[in-house]
This record gives sequence, structure tokens and C-alpha cells, in this order.
Amino acid sequence: MEDEDLLAVARKAVERSYAPYSEYSVGAAIETADGTVFTGSNIENANYSNSVHAEELAISKAIEEGHRSFERIAVSSGRRDGVTPCGMCRQSLSEFCAPELRVICDEKDTTAEYTLGELLPNTITGGHLE
Repeated sequence: MEDEDLLAVARKAVERSYAPYSEYSVGAAIETADGTVFTGSNIENANYSNSVHAEELAISKAIEEGHRSFERIAVSSGRRDGVTPCGMCRQSLSEFCAPELRVICDEKDTTAEYTLGELLPNTITGGHLE
């Protein structure tokens, strides 16, 4: 699957978002090492702290299905404004993904690409809890 195809899957996930409060819909598509793709969309709650982020939902689905190795994640918003995973999502991704995970962000007619390590250097790991 090409990067553009993965972004198309993320864009489709945007359509399933529930964002009545912020009106900022986000979709994500994460690809596992074996090529399986899982999607997520943001699901808001009137108590914002109970809202679910698209990236967290996508990786949670993958983890629940037993996947532990990931190649890349594509993220899009209804505005296609180059949204990147927020800090909380970056930390959640870092629990299961290598710093080299490719993060592809949708910017209207182009894309921006980062690695997870660029977006979240010096991440908190399980080793910090020992």
C-alpha cells in the first residue's frame, strides 16, 4: 500500500468521527508489520477528558487483535491541515512503536512526514518506571 492509499483510509475514518463540540474531525490509519490496517476516528464526549483520539483508537484495535509491530500511521482531519498526533497520542504510540515509525500527515494537496522519534524525543518508557 502506498502512502497516499493509507491517507485515503485515514480520510475515510474522518467521516466516522463524532466531534459535535470541537467540530474538528480526525481520522487515523495505522499499518502493522504484516500490512494489516486499523482505523480510528475521534469520538468526543461533553467531558473532554473522556474523549477518544483517532490514533489511540486505531492502535488500540491493533493491539487488541494481537499486533505489536507497526510500520506507519497516517493522520488526517476534516480540514486536511497537516494535523499531527497530539502529545498524549504520541506517548501512546511510543508504548508500542519504534521511534522510526513513519507518521504521515495530510496537508490538502501534499503530505508531511515525520518519525515518531522526531515528534516525541526522549519519550517516557517502561524503563523509567523500574
